[in-house]
Amino acid sequence: MKEYWTSLASLLGVLAFCQSLLQVVFPPELRFATVKLLNRMFHLFSSYCYFDITEIDGVNTNELYNAVQLYLSSSVSITGSRLSLTRALNSSAITFGLSNNDSIADTFNGVSVLWEHVVTQRQSQTFSWRPLPEEKRGFTLRIRKQDKSLILDSYMDYIMEKANDIRRKNQDRLLYTNSRGGSLDSRGHPWESVPFKHPSTFDTLAMDPIKKQEIMDDLKDFANGQGFYQKTGRAWKRGYLLFGPPGTGKSSMIAAMANYLGYDIYDLELTEVHTNSELRKLLMKTSSKSIIVIEDIDCSLTLSNRAKSNNVSTNGIRSSYGDMGEMRGGGGEDGGNTSITLSGLLNFTDGLWSCCGSERIFVFTTNHIEKLDPALLRSGRMDMHVFMNYCSFPALKILLKNYLGLDESGVDGVVLKDLEDVVDKAEMTPADVSEVLIKNRRDKVKAVRELLEALKVRAERISEKNIVRLRAKGSEYLEEEQEKRALESPKEGREFEKEEESDCKKGNDEKQESTTTTIKK
Repeated sequence: MKEYWTSLASLLGVLAFCQSLLQVVFPPELRFATVKLLNRMFHLFSSYCYFDITEIDGVNTNELYNAVQLYLSSSVSITGSRLSLTRALNSSAITFGLSNNDSIADTFNGVSVLWEHVVTQRQSQTFSWRPLPEEKRGFTLRIRKQDKSLILDSYMDYIMEKANDIRRKNQDRLLYTNSRGGSLDSRGHPWESVPFKHPSTFDTLAMDPIKKQEIMDDLKDFANGQGFYQKTGRAWKRGYLLFGPPGTGKSSMIAAMANYLGYDIYDLELTEVHTNSELRKLLMKTSSKSIIVIEDIDCSLTLSNRAKSNNVSTNGIRSSYGDMGEMRGGGGEDGGNTSITLSGLLNFTDGLWSCCGSERIFVFTTNHIEKLDPALLRSGRMDMHVFMNYCSFPALKILLKNYLGLDESGVDGVVLKDLEDVVDKAEMTPADVSEVLIKNRRDKVKAVRELLEALKVRAERISEKNIVRLRAKGSEYLEEEQEKRALESPKEGREFEKEEESDCKKGNDEKQESTTTTIKK
């Protein structure tokens, strides 16, 4: 045993001597140059080239590193043998990632690439205003030299776009509203936000399936139409007008659009905007991939016809500003002095300032479309007009499925036929139908029965109102006819008197002429 330790000590001494000799014969500068030369020779004869993407570029975070990390967390990373699981702040999904010093293959346009996640300890911490992490992280991309131009030209752009989609899909959507009086928050932004948790989707939206599919196709074409809008020279935006009676699902439609596209919502309160410049600043602070909403535009500001009057009221539009009059918002602390012009609102939706961002949707809602100025209704400002009507039979079936879990086979055929016959006559909104179903959702049979009774009562009431309205119209028609005859009667009497006077005068003339003839004889 003693001889073993003696031999080991001798071997270590020889190795230490050799190392010292190498350091003397081959100084560090020479060894570094030799390694560098060998690496160059290796890369010269190798068929691959390598690209490093570090986490921190100097003192700033490398956005490309984050994009690659998100991209590899998609379905391609599930095939890896060792994965790390993460869940970011304000995120509703768990993402996958490569573990330390693990690698994974990917394919783009038929070209195979290899990604390796390289993690090493940072040797020394240099002085910096921003402390650096102890570990140095980065990705190494290995591709064939012959595929270098193809990969670098489009692969990186594809990764950035894919990462943005994943980030938007995973993170919670936000609902923004403009600060009162145009004030700024702690970060200097004029918008305040809360997480947007509305569960409405196009599957749960009570609407005619054909019209619903038409809207979904239009939204999908818009979201995928960047190339089309660039080719045609149009700003990448679209306007929707949702109009109809209250309770027909206009707000639910907006929520379904946001959930379908994964967009944030900016709820613009016009009565809190003082000037056109504030309106432009609000627009400039909105992000792309968002929906800008102005609800009940006929109530927030009086948008009457510009040609009606030169001076309507303090809440109306005055045409003294030319074609675009002045709009004044009411209810402000400053006594109603807040004012923006119709021209400012039109430029907000369809002017040069509306092009300061991309992929944005403007949605206006109103209960009275006839009150809106025609300038707001034309294409380019409100491209698609969606009439939110009363509950129809297809929408009723969706509500039965949502609230009671019943499809057509779960409802008695006779009852279903009665519902189909009466629902259009009842003119009930989806909100009213939903309330009846919610009230009795524990007893499905009772819920359907009470819904049918409520529809019949509403239909009878509307029928009686229609009869009364027709009778009123009939009586008005009779009164108009009587007034018309009364106005025409004096005229006929005067004409009759004139005819009698003419006949009498003619008779007197004939009689006088006869008398004169007799005297002459």
